[in-house]
Amino acid sequence: MRLFAAVLPPPDVAAELADAVQALRALPGADELRWTGRPGWHFTLAFYGEVDDGTVPDLTARLARAAHRTAPFPLALHGSGQFGRGRALWTGATGDTDTLRLLAARTEAAARKAGVPMADHRRYTPHLTLARSRTDTDVSPYVRTLAPFTGRTWTADELTLVRSNLPVSGVAGEQPRYEPVARWPLSGPPSA
Repeated sequence: MRLFAAVLPPPDVAAELADAVQALRALPGADELRWTGRPGWHFTLAFYGEVDDGTVPDLTARLARAAHRTAPFPLALHGSGQFGRGRALWTGATGDTDTLRLLAARTEAAARKAGVPMADHRRYTPHLTLARSRTDTDVSPYVRTLAPFTGRTWTADELTLVRSNLPVSGVAGEQPRYEPVARWPLSGPPSA
């Protein structure tokens, strides 16, 4: 199954972002982007790709330990950016991004120890993908419009293992479906 570890924003935080995204979708050219639906909004910590069913129990046990060692932390959606030449438009995070990065490193290490092949490590950039393009696209008007956005601060207190079900119908605009496989409370001691 196709899996990734994530931190999910609570519904009221997603609703704030939805209002901001509505303004972006009104900009010229917005219909040429593939917008991520609200059910797909998450901070990916580690993407695992296809994971053998036999590996999942070890992976989940290791992710449970990573959650147990990580304290809840404040987080807010903030700002905007892009990857590539406009291939992905995103909003970022503010708050305790050091702990978010630490949790990302722990979820990546959990996968490696469970035998999940991982791509070469890159510095983690906290982001929630809002839209994608198949070609290089000038998303600077969207980045500028969203740049001042800051959502309310919430306490990130859960690690979620998510299954990604890719579209198979061939219908234009169909979104992947995301299904939580397991959730663990963050329960580590507060960082000093």
